[in-house]
Amino acid sequence: MRRLARDLGVDLMQVAGSGPAYRISEGDVRRFAEGGAAPAAPAGAPAAPAPALPDFGKFGPTRREAMSGIRRATVRSMAQAWSLVPMVTQFDKADVTEMEALRKKYGPRAEKRGGKLTMTAILLKVAAAALKAFPKFNASIDTAANEVVFKDYIHIGVAVDTPTGLLVPVIRDVDKKGVIQLGLELGEVAAKARDRKLTPEEMQGASFTISNLGGIGGTGFTPIVNWPEVAIMGVSRSSTEPVWNAEKGEFEPRNIMPFSLTYDHRLIDGADAARFCRFVAEMLEDPFLLGFEG
Repeated sequence: MRRLARDLGVDLMQVAGSGPAYRISEGDVRRFAEGGAAPAAPAGAPAAPAPALPDFGKFGPTRREAMSGIRRATVRSMAQAWSLVPMVTQFDKADVTEMEALRKKYGPRAEKRGGKLTMTAILLKVAAAALKAFPKFNASIDTAANEVVFKDYIHIGVAVDTPTGLLVPVIRDVDKKGVIQLGLELGEVAAKARDRKLTPEEMQGASFTISNLGGIGGTGFTPIVNWPEVAIMGVSRSSTEPVWNAEKGEFEPRNIMPFSLTYDHRLIDGADAARFCRFVAEMLEDPFLLGFEG
């Protein structure tokens, strides 16, 4: 394909891939050469070529390393998303003290079935309930038709850190599955992602994405919306914080989880994002609501 691009005089960095994870096909290259594909730039704007790098060798020794296929796909998809979507990030916190206690209590039951009851599995179920309550977050924008495409399914992508780069397998019909079942499926696709055994179909069709960095650390981050989705949730590490208990008249230690929501401001307003985050926080703070709403 690189040879085809050179023969046709096409810069692959300007081509929007139509394949899984925005991989570029020969058809994409030919359509771009014929003027039938838009570069990864806002509609109507010319694609600006990347400026030449300075000669770093003047300042000291350097070395070069070829990007992996996954990293090249990430470069294209992130550049495309950044150029197409005006993004805003809403930050919030949830008291997950009771939820963590519930997770530890029922963790052995999940392990007997071969899986793990992780916070990400719980977040999948919570997010599915939130997407049902706020369907605008489970939609896409069709700018050509001036329409909003609302999806009657809930398929959620889960970002998985692998030695070769970030992969996002998709858990389908999250709203129709229990938390333990979600934990089982999550463990299976995460293992396949790390072993590079995911099929293209297993990375397609997401209507929302979750990126959980709590196992690594950090207090917050701003994830990039995975276009054509309109929102993505980022989760950071929980920590023990003093929280005022008005009934007892004292501070008490609580397990607080920070999270963020980046959204497409063309479709979603700030007030909607704040309500979505409050819904998620309330679901995480009261395990009863997980069964009632989910």
